[in-house]
Amino acid sequence: MALLTLAEAKQQLDIETTGHDAELPLYIDALAPVIEGYIGPVENRIVTETITSHGPALCLRQTPVVSLTSVTPVLEGAALDVASLALDTVTGVIIRRDRSLFCPGPWTVVYVAGRGTVPATVKLAAAILLQHLWRTQYGAARGAVGGSDDYAVTEPVVGFGYAVPNRVLELLEPYKTPPAVA
Repeated sequence: MALLTLAEAKQQLDIETTGHDAELPLYIDALAPVIEGYIGPVENRIVTETITSHGPALCLRQTPVVSLTSVTPVLEGAALDVASLALDTVTGVIIRRDRSLFCPGPWTVVYVAGRGTVPATVKLAAAILLQHLWRTQYGAARGAVGGSDDYAVTEPVVGFGYAVPNRVLELLEPYKTPPAVA
């Protein structure tokens, strides 16, 4: 599942020929890491991670979470029945339904992180980001002048520099990942 297809990218950029078909996938592939760096996984992926238990809960690092596949103690013991666990898909916190504690030690957790489907607002943000990135390369050749249009970013956003326009960040705001707990 890609944030944009080649056809959607060409439509956003008003490209009607095949002249850029070899170059556009590079731009399309660059969208997901930038957007996911801000809002967490969008495209579904299987994640395996080792987590140290802190008593009543296990906390997954990549959120949101679509589903939980397995939870297995690293040192000894059988995998837990995932039906006996409650998962907060937004925060990635796993607790036991019977409220018992997880035994100390590392656990191997396999889960699917992502959003199931790409929300329309995130898809629009990806299209606008694509247009911005494409325009920075081809702007002068297509008549774009200076930084006076909607794609100008007058102040850098911490961690993003000038690569992500403010309008993209505003579209992604409702989907921002919650702060991590150490």
